[in-house]
Amino acid sequence: MLESLLNVLHPINLMWIAIGSIVGAVIGALPGLTATMGVALFIPLTFSMEPATGLVLLAAVYSSASFGGNITAILIKTPGTPDSFFMVLDGYPMTLRGEGHKAIQVTTITATIGGFVGAFTLLFLSPPLAQIAIKFGPAETFLTAFLGITIIVGLTKGTMLKGLISAWAGFLLATVGMDTVSGGYRYTYGILQLFEGIPMVPCVIGLFCCAQVFSLAASRKQTIAVADDTVDKKKKLTPKEFLSMLWITIESSIIGTVVGIIPAAGSMIACGISLNECKRQSKHPEMIGNGAPEGLAAVSAANNAVVGGSLVPLLTLGIPGNGTAAVFLGGLIIHGMVPGPDLFTQHAFATYSLLFGMVICQFAILIIGLFGATAFAKVTRIPNSVLIPLIAVFTVLGSYAIRNLLFDVFLMIAFGAVGYYMERSKIPLAPFVLAFILGPTVEKHFRRAMILVNSGNENVFTNWICLLLIAINIIFLVSPFFDDIKKFFKKDKVAKAE
Repeated sequence: MLESLLNVLHPINLMWIAIGSIVGAVIGALPGLTATMGVALFIPLTFSMEPATGLVLLAAVYSSASFGGNITAILIKTPGTPDSFFMVLDGYPMTLRGEGHKAIQVTTITATIGGFVGAFTLLFLSPPLAQIAIKFGPAETFLTAFLGITIIVGLTKGTMLKGLISAWAGFLLATVGMDTVSGGYRYTYGILQLFEGIPMVPCVIGLFCCAQVFSLAASRKQTIAVADDTVDKKKKLTPKEFLSMLWITIESSIIGTVVGIIPAAGSMIACGISLNECKRQSKHPEMIGNGAPEGLAAVSAANNAVVGGSLVPLLTLGIPGNGTAAVFLGGLIIHGMVPGPDLFTQHAFATYSLLFGMVICQFAILIIGLFGATAFAKVTRIPNSVLIPLIAVFTVLGSYAIRNLLFDVFLMIAFGAVGYYMERSKIPLAPFVLAFILGPTVEKHFRRAMILVNSGNENVFTNWICLLLIAINIIFLVSPFFDDIKKFFKKDKVAKAE
């Protein structure tokens, strides 16, 4: 391990970490260019490298791309990756209040902490945690994904009818495409481009990025920021504020790591659970999701912690935690490294170089975020006459790049119109996105679990993992109404006393 650490600290490897981190951050910030695409683009570059150097480079791209999307999501409401969608909820309102510099500091520091928790978990706890992940079957995965659905209740409290309409529309569109259980096609109307379902990236880019283009054009404002002191360094994260959100940051980092370990879960579920937990613990829950720094801290930490967690089952069992980890598996195999016990014995030098490289990458993210915060925040002072065409170009490129289909560009524009009118009608977008992204996972694994039940396996939902997840789901469903229940009983007591 010491030899691997010294290898990572070699100037050549540090140089590649720096390059991978900078390029990864840019890829993550551009709409449509996801961490998965970034890792895939860099794999050919690692062919001629030593395995340790190549894997460290891929780790840097993966980690920083997951962070890069936060910057544009916070400053211009255009999440670079679908996983960065949650950053819009609290980050963009902070920018509108003139706290763009502070928001970048919050997301950078908390994302770094989340990355450290995920990286150290990967370094020291991989084998035992992987043994738990392997026990997750269809029922366990369904209940984990359903945790993300329960968050809709908390997000829509106060506008429950509009929130449920939004979620219903998301679920409805999630059913388009091939039925993964029966193999039949649903609601495609003979359109070949919809046989695989409505693609996620054009949908998310349209709802946020393209809708933001329409919104900025309609607002007729000169710049995004309302205040003139958006980049004022006086409005920065204070030690007292950081300490107040330290606990939720650590808690969210743990949540992100655990969810990342579970195959097919991913950042969306981790961020949603963390935001819900932050709202439950907050003294001002009505502010969470509306510009609260602690809400931004929770989702930033969870998002980056997923990176380390997703590599735990990959390295130990060969089971990718998410799509990016699956591409990362290709990088391992190219260098002759097959996941399993041999990685920590035969290929220990390269493996531990990768693990220590994940830790060093977090320092690179911290440097990029903190030293670039002022420059990033100045984006909000760019005239909208310049910013609107730039965002429009990148949304078109991002939508087209995934499948190289012009159909996806038109689809993105259609979702942009939908997102714009939902925003004008005060219909929340978060339930729609959660339902649309998690809907297929929930449906697929629920139906597979029911097939097992119908085949005579009565213990599918009665093992200890399922019972624990059912209890957590119930708590998450009821928790948004705890205050209402308390108020009801207090009124009842007062009425009886009178």
